[in-house]
Amino acid sequence: MEFQQWAKEVQEIARQAGSIILEVYHSSGDWGLQTKADDSPLTRADLLSNAFICNALESLNPAYPIVSEENTEASWELRKSYDYWWVVDPLDGTKEFLARNGEFSVNIALMKGAYPVMGVLYAPFFDEMYWAIEGQGAYLMSDGAPKRLEALSFQLSDQGLTILCSRSHLDADTQKYVDKLSSPKLQPVGSALKMARMAAGQGHLYPRLSPVHEWDIAAGQIILEEAGGAVLDYPGGHRLAYQTPHLKLPAFIASGKLSNKR
Repeated sequence: MEFQQWAKEVQEIARQAGSIILEVYHSSGDWGLQTKADDSPLTRADLLSNAFICNALESLNPAYPIVSEENTEASWELRKSYDYWWVVDPLDGTKEFLARNGEFSVNIALMKGAYPVMGVLYAPFFDEMYWAIEGQGAYLMSDGAPKRLEALSFQLSDQGLTILCSRSHLDADTQKYVDKLSSPKLQPVGSALKMARMAAGQGHLYPRLSPVHEWDIAAGQIILEEAGGAVLDYPGGHRLAYQTPHLKLPAFIASGKLSNKR
């Protein structure tokens, strides 16, 4: 499979979805705000972006199944048989969208079984396009040219580590983990941008010890891994795996180039 060509096509899909999102973001009209069953917010931008992305991915050849936050969930019996499949978050960081801080993203990952093999993460407000292909590195489009990304190298015993944390989900267990570190510096960042920014060398750790869905993390995971980082389940320390019965992931620690573990 020629992932390079697909990566270009998916970047364009993400960019166009980002334009759709920004049109709503900058509008003064009704954002169509709803509250989903899990109490998370949903806007017209989520739905329009999702419809565009799914239609575009279905037009690719070959067409693979799509798992998206805003689609009706396929049964586990069907999903567990998927070989290649897409996982999509059409607007990751809806709370950041509503807060108008720009820290939201479009996340699209191609999966092979339980792991991502290609990922595109686009932050439309900042016009930041990140992508990665398994075994081929992670990149950020900068000044019209791709810049290869490299995560920071560090040890857990280092002082003053930059901890990327959620603006919405800094729970007690995550705080306990952070408190074990030496003079950590908390840097709140919304959505999966935490993973991309870490891949770009802008942070050391992102501990996430509260529930998260597969579509929230997959694209960011392959981007961070291809920049030399890791995303490991916690406390097990194994590579974070997907294709789960309820589309939910265990607690994990995302990191740059960590040379020791604790």
